[in-house]
Amino acid sequence: MEINTLTAHELIEKQNKGEITPQEIFDSLKQRIKKVDPKIKAYVRLSDSNSLNLQLTAYSLQPPLRGIPVSVKDNISTLDYNTECCSKILAGFKPPYDATVIRKLKEAGATIFGAKTNMDEFAFGSSTENSCFGPTHNPWDLESVVGGSSGGSAAAVAGNEAILALGSDTGGSIRQPAAFCGVVGLKPTYGRVSRYGLIAFASSLDQIGPITKDVRDCAILMNIIAGFDSLDATSVNVEVPDYTKPLGQDIKGIKIAIPKEYFIQGLDVEVKAAIEEAINKLKSLGAHCKEVSLPHTEYAVPAYYIIATAEASSNLARFDGVQYGYRAQNSLPGRQAGKLKTQNLIDMYKKTRGQGFGEEAKRRIILGTFVLSHGYYDAYYLRALKVRTLIKKDFDRIFADFDCVLTPTSPTPAFKIGEKIQDPLKMYLSDIYTISANLSGIPAISIPCGFTKKGLPVGLQILARPFNEEMLFKVAYTYEQNTPWHLQKTKI
Repeated sequence: MEINTLTAHELIEKQNKGEITPQEIFDSLKQRIKKVDPKIKAYVRLSDSNSLNLQLTAYSLQPPLRGIPVSVKDNISTLDYNTECCSKILAGFKPPYDATVIRKLKEAGATIFGAKTNMDEFAFGSSTENSCFGPTHNPWDLESVVGGSSGGSAAAVAGNEAILALGSDTGGSIRQPAAFCGVVGLKPTYGRVSRYGLIAFASSLDQIGPITKDVRDCAILMNIIAGFDSLDATSVNVEVPDYTKPLGQDIKGIKIAIPKEYFIQGLDVEVKAAIEEAINKLKSLGAHCKEVSLPHTEYAVPAYYIIATAEASSNLARFDGVQYGYRAQNSLPGRQAGKLKTQNLIDMYKKTRGQGFGEEAKRRIILGTFVLSHGYYDAYYLRALKVRTLIKKDFDRIFADFDCVLTPTSPTPAFKIGEKIQDPLKMYLSDIYTISANLSGIPAISIPCGFTKKGLPVGLQILARPFNEEMLFKVAYTYEQNTPWHLQKTKI
């Protein structure tokens, strides 16, 4: 078996036995990337050899990750590499510091490899088609999307171009691409993982999380990146357990809620069948599953796209071409060839932002500015915040009686590249099953649970009460180890 197809825990075990070295892992990945990434396009830039050698020298002898490579989404700050959010407006931007999660990875012996992975511009999208570098292609079907916005990270893991990867999740941006690519993706509880160094999309919704080949790797990576950080005002100072301990624990007697609102018209027939089969499997393993109601689910999409765009509008106001990133040419006062330019500072802002942002970014900035504007704030933004509270209360009520909630991750398998890009509303509805977790701040994981007749992966989503990621790992691991889906490999 090729080294690049192994999980992190398998590689760690082999390193401990002296059967493999970090250099051999890197060499295997580099060969794999050279072979398949021209087709998949998971990466927008790659680590140079000198940087990798320096990291190996500094970190490879340290536990617990011992030189294991981690690929990183292009919106997580890294001192050694550009961080551009796959946007023209941040072209050439190199942060002066590492994000907290990057620092923790390095301290744990990991190396930052394949910097960085492709994504929807500023995480605005559900397909990784809104990148200034072009779309990423699904390793299971090169004509299909990988989901978004962390599509490059998910595709890299699924295509065996990465061992571990980091993504960010604002409305499903880890879980949906994980589902489309047949890998594991976790959105932690809001405040569980530091956001320091994450270039913000919507500050009250964003979370960094792992994308991995199996549940054990996900737990291992969470052990490293979780924890309080004084540099992040939203970080919560609660104890972080060992997430590998629940793996293999019995799930007999666990109460699982099945919300009826997630099994209505619009759910793909094959996705529904795979989820129902997964429910039956969990029942056979001793779990108690019961239908429940989350009555405000239908309002999640409109509430989310008001709150998220409002926060995005505020966060992206800082990108103006003055201090870093892209600046429109010939747009500043000054002399050229003896002639005085007439453009003023406002002209420079307009040209830079007009040329620097892509179409979806502009759309969300405009929407967000509108809902925050005088006369519309109460009618839209304030009302959306009230709906958000109702959605959270729905989950609070369910978790009073149940241990977790089970749903599809996405209403459909991966769709064709270009199929929805011209229809924003249809694209936004791709997030209908994932955004409630972000609005509520609760943890959620997506794991593979089957394939369609065309060979596309289907994702199963499990949600738990805040800071109870242990429950997610317990249920997800038990299901995974009693099904074959995580063992399937792409043929590319």
